[in-house]
Amino acid sequence: MLKKKLVALNTTILLGLGSFSVPAINANAETQANISQQRSDLKTQISDAEIKIVEAQEKLTALNEQIKRVDRAVEENTQLIKETKDKIAATKKEVAELEAEIKELKERIEKRNTILKDRARTFQENGGSVDYVDVLLGAASFKDFVDRVGAVATIMEADQDLIASNEADKKDLEGKQSKVQDKLVGLNDMKLDLEEMQKQILAQKEQNDKSKKELQQKEQENKKLKAKLEQKDNTLASKESEIKAILAKKKQDELEDLVSLTVGTNNTDSSAGTKRKSSEENNNSSNNDKPTVVNTSNENPGGGKSTVITAGYKYIGNSTYKFGGGRTASDIANGLFDCSGFVHWAYAQAGYNIGSSTDALKNQGTRVSASELQPGDLVFFNTYKTDGHVGIYVGGGKFIGSQSSTGVAIASMTSGYWKDVFNGRVVRF
Repeated sequence: MLKKKLVALNTTILLGLGSFSVPAINANAETQANISQQRSDLKTQISDAEIKIVEAQEKLTALNEQIKRVDRAVEENTQLIKETKDKIAATKKEVAELEAEIKELKERIEKRNTILKDRARTFQENGGSVDYVDVLLGAASFKDFVDRVGAVATIMEADQDLIASNEADKKDLEGKQSKVQDKLVGLNDMKLDLEEMQKQILAQKEQNDKSKKELQQKEQENKKLKAKLEQKDNTLASKESEIKAILAKKKQDELEDLVSLTVGTNNTDSSAGTKRKSSEENNNSSNNDKPTVVNTSNENPGGGKSTVITAGYKYIGNSTYKFGGGRTASDIANGLFDCSGFVHWAYAQAGYNIGSSTDALKNQGTRVSASELQPGDLVFFNTYKTDGHVGIYVGGGKFIGSQSSTGVAIASMTSGYWKDVFNGRVVRF
């Protein structure tokens, strides 16, 4: 009977202790759940920051490669400009020599003209001209006539020699002037092309440097954000550990009280309850979501004009304009093309062997009307000179080509700069 009373008393005390400690335990459990949710949100934000850091690093890697190509193009173009300037200097020297020869030719022609004029005055009478027949018929005697015939023959022969010499010198003069003019035009065209190209490449270099700084700044910002979030997560983790320790201590205290007030069976039940609670805590642990991997693939149509059109797609955003580029394996491997070099290379990928200069390309193939444009046709533009730029029509009012400002890119012919300079020349192979 006494044992039953003690058990009843112990049970009453246990119920009283349990009802007293539940609110505190629940409050701590709610705090722990709230912290766990905050940590889960923070981990998501940290993951997003890591993704952005990786993306920035990948873009920086690609941009650094682009910067290397641009730097190489600038270096090679600078060397080409130097060589062209040397040629211009040498040609100017040649021009000066030609001009000296021209001056001498002009002086010789002028002297002959003076002689002819003086002779013409000799045969003038009373302001009118007298031809050689009048001179002969005016002889006073046969001897005078013979003398006059000899004189006239000599004069006529001399006049003919002078006239022939003048004509030869004039022809030589015209030839030399034409040669000088052609050289000057060619050099001026090259100079304009090189200067414009260098200007565009330097602008591209400036933009690349600016983009690199922006990407580096974003990378640093995301790294700082990640560090801040990790610090906050560490603080929450510390609080979570403290709460877990408090809860564990309270449970331990309750168990010790129960041990002192209840029979041995109650101790077994309490141990089982502790195990169940521990299992529940383990089941409440959160897992991070794994990133979803999306695989994408592009298939380019092969053969014929479709190969010509799509061959250069791999160089879009991955190339640099280089004057005279695209004609060596090294240039092609590094994405260095000028407009005609790119067109020549793209057509070669489909088995075509066409010219590698705008002058050669515009005179090959078949000329068609701009209203009959088809994908794969060559389109020409008046840039620094007539037909100074060439590209490959891809359809939809657009063409692909190596532009000095962008490298290989697709541009619109229906608006902006390229619409204004398209000259209507279309060539089909």
